[in-house]
This record gives sequence, structure tokens and C-alpha cells, in this order.
Amino acid sequence: MENKEKFEIERLFPSSVYITKRNSNLDSTEKKEIESIIKEGARKVGDLDYYTDNTHIFDSKLKNLKEFCEHHIKIYVKEVLNPKEELDFYITQSWLNVVEPGGNILNHHHSNSIISGTFYVATEEDDGIKFEDPNFKTKNLIRFEPKEFNIWNSTYWTLFSKNNELMLFPSWLEHQVISNEKATTNRISISFNTFVKGTFGAASSLNELILK
Repeated sequence: MENKEKFEIERLFPSSVYITKRNSNLDSTEKKEIESIIKEGARKVGDLDYYTDNTHIFDSKLKNLKEFCEHHIKIYVKEVLNPKEELDFYITQSWLNVVEPGGNILNHHHSNSIISGTFYVATEEDDGIKFEDPNFKTKNLIRFEPKEFNIWNSTYWTLFSKNNELMLFPSWLEHQVISNEKATTNRISISFNTFVKGTFGAASSLNELILK
């Protein structure tokens, strides 16, 4: 008779990627605003990708979409960060990304931000974002090929993106947009960064910081 050992594997100190889907599709007004933002101009990054000159699109356009993102930022803060004090997280910059078929965006993180997000406007099957394990250098001191990849032994992990889906993640988490060789249309997404207002630390601990 086979002896089945009992054991547990705890997920310690994980990186968090929050995913949610908007119930409603983009309406005609939102589609027109997105078209106008792209027509205003864009900056080429690689051969097949660019982002819009307007990097504060939520300041004047896409009001309902901004409110949707802000609502889920509050949930992320409560469920993931769970701060003791009342803090006000707000969107700083926001811009449109366009990746043409076969294009990609190289590995990067978002500086001067706490939580970053991406809302997917137009995607195809196999479109995805690849995240890098922040501890990969330590893990690679002794490297072996796993029989099957999982969240513990992988250096990278890809999450596939879908229309009307929002992803929120720590701004320090390295990520890249993978190339989709099967794509026939442009992949369009809206990215944004956040910062925070409030009181951090305590005067009695000599580490009080007040951001207004």
C-alpha cells in the first residue's frame, strides 16, 4: 500500500497581480476619445510599438474608465497593502500604448509610482504580459531545468490579457509585453501610475512623513 505523505507548501512574500474585468464594453464616446488621443500624436519606442504624446489622458478624457480604475485601486490597497492609516492613492500619469502585430515592449518597471495598472482596449488570443520574479538572481545561483514550470521554479510568468480587463501590480515589478506572431491587429492598452497622499510613520518613532 502506498504511503502518502502529508505536507503543506506556503506561498511566502508573493508578488501580487490584481485582475478584474469591466462588465461593460467601451461605448461610442470612449472609442472616439481613444481614436482622438492616438491621432493627437505618439512617440515611437521600438519598430512596432509606440505610446501617445498625451500622458495624462485621464485628466480630461475617459471619465467612466478612470472611475472604474480608481475603484479597483481602492480594493487593491485594502486587500493587498492593507494600510493602518487612511491613505489617498491617486492616478498620476496615464497614456495609451499601441503594439503592432509581432511587436513587443521590452522588460521594464515604473519608477516614481507605487501601483501601476494596464487596461486592455483591444487584444487578440495569445496577447500577454510577462512578469519577472524579483528574486531570479538569487534563484539562478544554482540553475536546473524543471520537469514542469510552476510559480516557484519559474523566472518569468506570463498572464494573458483580454479585452476590458484591468491588471494592477506593484510598480517595481519588472514586466514586458510579449510578441504575438499570430496577431493581425494592433494591441491597444491604457497604462497608468499612482502615488499617495497621507501620513506615514509616527512622530514618536521619528519617521513621520506627511504627503499632501
